[in-house]
Amino acid sequence: MSTPNPSSVTQPLLPPPWEPTGGEPPVRIADVRAIQTAPDGIRLVIVKVETTQPGLYGLGCATFTQRPLAVVTAVEQYLKPFAVGRDPNDIEDLFQAAYVSSYWRSGPVLNNALSGLDMALWDIKGKLAGMPLYQLFGGRCRTSAALYAHASGEDFAAVEADARRLMGQGFRHVRCQVAVPGYATYGAQIAPKGGETGGAAPTPYHLALRQDPWDPAAYCRIVPKLFDHLRATLGEEVELLHDIHERVPPILAIDLAKRLEPHRLFFLEDPFAPEDNGYFPLLRQQTAIPIAMGELYVNQNDYVPLIKDRLIDFIRVHLSDIGGLTPARKLAAFCEFFGVRTAWHGPGDVSPVGHAANLHLDLAVPNFGIQESHFFKERTQAVFPGCPEIRDGAMWSNERPGLGIDLDEAEAAKYPYPDHPLNGAWPPVRQPDGTVVRP
Repeated sequence: MSTPNPSSVTQPLLPPPWEPTGGEPPVRIADVRAIQTAPDGIRLVIVKVETTQPGLYGLGCATFTQRPLAVVTAVEQYLKPFAVGRDPNDIEDLFQAAYVSSYWRSGPVLNNALSGLDMALWDIKGKLAGMPLYQLFGGRCRTSAALYAHASGEDFAAVEADARRLMGQGFRHVRCQVAVPGYATYGAQIAPKGGETGGAAPTPYHLALRQDPWDPAAYCRIVPKLFDHLRATLGEEVELLHDIHERVPPILAIDLAKRLEPHRLFFLEDPFAPEDNGYFPLLRQQTAIPIAMGELYVNQNDYVPLIKDRLIDFIRVHLSDIGGLTPARKLAAFCEFFGVRTAWHGPGDVSPVGHAANLHLDLAVPNFGIQESHFFKERTQAVFPGCPEIRDGAMWSNERPGLGIDLDEAEAAKYPYPDHPLNGAWPPVRQPDGTVVRP
């Protein structure tokens, strides 16, 4: 008996064995929409999955600020027809099927689109259960998620003052960045007086198209001096962090890590670009400074070797860039076996929906480390009722079912994407001779 050619066999979208018999009509996915909004100038993409049950819908974060329109196309032209008519309860099957449906998988555009669908399905699952999502992940391991905040300034005294301001608000973990005189510097905005962001790292919408040049050597000279000053003035109790942001040659990053080790950082973030992962064994041989890595990772092949070989201490992936909550839960469990703690990416270009997803994992996983903070401004809170609450240096859940956050579409429509010559893309950062530098 000959075996039929698989390409000639029509595969049903809804496998018959899963179809219920009798009773009430099953809940189905009725629509999948990508909603674009920028209440604080950041290009956010939210996916709303509506069901055939009146009033039942879920929200997911698909925010990729540098390529948001590509994500919108992937959601509405590819995932929507793939998902409509399916059972929203089948999260794992929908994730796996959607993941391979493009044949060439992974990448930030496809992963963000998939994340929007995935997070929204988990949101629906929590609402159907009548529980906050962390309960479906096994329940709370802690009452809140400890945060770190961003301090920066034009000189050492300004960074110290900004750090003290944040410490006065209850933050025990502070990331510190300082400007390099005459050069561009990542994360070194002059801190606003009385502002709520604490000199947060610049996001793409802050960046001018013409920038000062970047000098890796000048940066590597000034940073150890900054932490000499901060440890002498702030003392030993505060946990200090720093972000290299992959902007220096790997051998300079290794040298900088060795020079910062005496200052006992909570972690040093992103010493290498993903293309330079091969330098991690050498870094580990040279210094015991804790390393956080993962902001630019989009594929498990990027981070699995670093975790299993115990070459990093904190995993810092952007949840929507790896595909959402389904892969993030597995990643957290994998990290637990190797002593790696979570520190999910959480700046302003993670939507409030994404921050809520971060929080529910933070509360449920035993190997939680720290969470990056972002202060939601009034317009953002109006667009996203139920934003996670920040107080005393920690983020707190509101205990509503699902992700606990909503979206006011009328408010969201008031804030279209801002005009930008590059449509949200990052302008290049260059060395003094014009060479483009990796961000």
